[in-house]
Amino acid sequence: MRRRAKKKTLCPELRDVPLDPMPPGGCIECLAMGDTWVHLRFCVSCRETHCCDDSKNRHARNHAAATGHPVIRSKEPGEHWAWCYDHEASVRTA
Repeated sequence: MRRRAKKKTLCPELRDVPLDPMPPGGCIECLAMGDTWVHLRFCVSCRETHCCDDSKNRHARNHAAATGHPVIRSKEPGEHWAWCYDHEASVRTA
């Protein structure tokens, strides 16, 4: 007997991720403190840029926790995905 694969459901926050152009620039908090980052993430709620979890400051995750803005998009060239911190889920955006 074969098992059916469970249908993966998309969290509500990732259903309609806005794909508006992202502004140029780096992590606003790292820039303010004169620090560096590894990769950049873009908050789709308030349109701010923050650094990723691989960066030492993890400003994107901290921003999501402090503001309740759970969805970010990758701001890296050639990467087309969004992530929801609340549900630890991702979706391809292009």
